[in-house]
Order: sequence, then C-alpha cells, then structure tokens
Amino acid sequence: MSMETCPECAAAVSPQDRFCEQCGRNLRVQRTTVGGPEAAARCACGGESFDADGFCGSCGRARPSARDRVEFVLPGLAGVSDRGKRRQRNEDSMAFGRVRGRGVAAVVCDGVASSERAEQASQVAVDTAVDVLLTAVQSGTDPEAATRDAVLAADAAVARLARPGAEEVAPSCTFVSAVVADDTATVGWVGDSRAYLVAEAGAARLTTDDTWAAQLVAEGVLTEEEALTDRRAHVLSRWLGADSGLDGPQAVTFRVETPGLLVLCSDGLWNYLPEPEDLLAVLPRGVPPIEVARELVEVALKSGGHDNITVVVVTLRGGHGA
Repeated sequence: MSMETCPECAAAVSPQDRFCEQCGRNLRVQRTTVGGPEAAARCACGGESFDADGFCGSCGRARPSARDRVEFVLPGLAGVSDRGKRRQRNEDSMAFGRVRGRGVAAVVCDGVASSERAEQASQVAVDTAVDVLLTAVQSGTDPEAATRDAVLAADAAVARLARPGAEEVAPSCTFVSAVVADDTATVGWVGDSRAYLVAEAGAARLTTDDTWAAQLVAEGVLTEEEALTDRRAHVLSRWLGADSGLDGPQAVTFRVETPGLLVLCSDGLWNYLPEPEDLLAVLPRGVPPIEVARELVEVALKSGGHDNITVVVVTLRGGHGA
C-alpha cells in the first residue's frame, strides 16, 4: 500500500484514510491557508533579520508584505494574487479547496479601496465563504443554496469588522465564487468580480456586474458605451459589508459537458480583458492552471497593473468531475 504524509503534521497516512490519526486533520479536504499567507521571511536583499518595526537589519528596507504576491496550487486548480504596480497594498484575497473524490470550491474577493481595512474584509470573506462551500461539497448540499449561505455568512463576517459610527467607511468587498462537483458548476457573485468559462467551443462571461453602469444599461437608460465613459461607471450597486443590505447573490448553474477552464478574477484583470474573446486571445493552452493564472496576471501587469490582480483557474473535465 502506498503511503502519503499528513499536510498538517507530516505523519504517515494512506490514501484510504479520512483523518490523520496523529493530529485529526480531515485528509479529504485540502484548502488555502486560513488568514492568508504568512509574512515574508526574507528581504529583497537576502536579509532574514527584521527589527520590531519591520525594517531589514541589513539594508533598512521595510519588510515585504506577504500579500504583495500570493500563489497557491492544488490538484486541478490554482490561483495568483498580485499587488500590481500602482497600489500601495494588495486588497484582493482568494481562497479555494478540494474535497477528494467530490469536487472543488473557490472564492475571489476584491476589497473596496474607499473602505477601511479592505484587505481584512476580503480575507475574512473568502475564508468564511470557502469553508461553507467546501462543507457543502463534502455533504452533497445543493450548490446554489450553499452559495447563498456562503455569501450571507461572508457578508455577516465582514459586517462585524465595522467600527461603530463609521458606517460610511465600513470594511467592504466584492465576491465571486465557484463550486464544481460531478458534472455541474455553480457560480455566484456580488459586485464586479467576474467569472469566465473557457471551453472547446470558445469563451463566455458568466457574471453580470453589480455596478451603476451595468444597472442603467440593463434598464435601457444608457448604452453600454455611454455608461462606460461616465465617471460613475465602476460605482458598485451591491457589495459585502455592514451597509450592504444584502439578501443574497446572483447565481448561475450549468452542466460541464466538455473539458475547459473556469476563470475567477478581480477587476485588476478584466479591466484589461473585458470581453471573453480578449481572454481567449491571451490564454495559454495545454499548461497547468497555475501557468494560466500566472500568464493572465502577467498580461495585466504588462498592460499597466493599475489595480490589484487576482486570478483563480479551475480545470473542468467535462462530465468527469473536478
């Protein structure tokens, strides 16, 4: 019998084990680090010693933030989050995981820059939501119901970060998620983070932005061109946070009939590649999900990198699960 090691304590386990006998970890569930990445241990100069204020003892540089560039890989899915070239910090967050033999779940949240502690809002939201979604994948719960539960739980968690009397700057973020199990995929969203499907027949956008512009275009008040040239084009009409008034996400479920990719991203990517055809034109073929995510982030950086950029890529096997 082949042996593996527990990712928590490194004890020997077998592929048939559901829990580690040493530490009790659930071996069927793998996910990104709760709370986000740990602080970087090494300075750009190579120094590994930092003072109490976070400055390198060798060159005096500030300790690099672990959030500036985050990469994570699991079988069948991967993600990259980058600060970009213009922002002082990375306020995007991503979380994803897989339940062995059942499916995968992924969440991307973009902290609203005008709110307080936007990076904390997005991290709390992704961690809260992906836990709900992975539990649903493991138990076989209806994915649209689970998506609604995940969004409402994340909304409540972000709302708890608000300071009393400071509602106008309460921490807030956008949200997009995916659950892939068996031969179906469910995408849910609040705000303007997006999901795209890339398959043999081409590419399609699965989400509609919860923005001032998109709302007026849908109502026929403005053309898309008129709305996008307005300075209020990216003003959100829905978000997660203390003042959201949220009653649930928008969601779509579809059968995965052919192999392909599901791409979740923040507006740091889609601002440069808004249409499915734009995404398709630069998407590398025949490479692992992490290489796809890296290349898409690189495209955004080369295009200017004006915002934080987060991309999570999920492999779709076309009727054979995730």
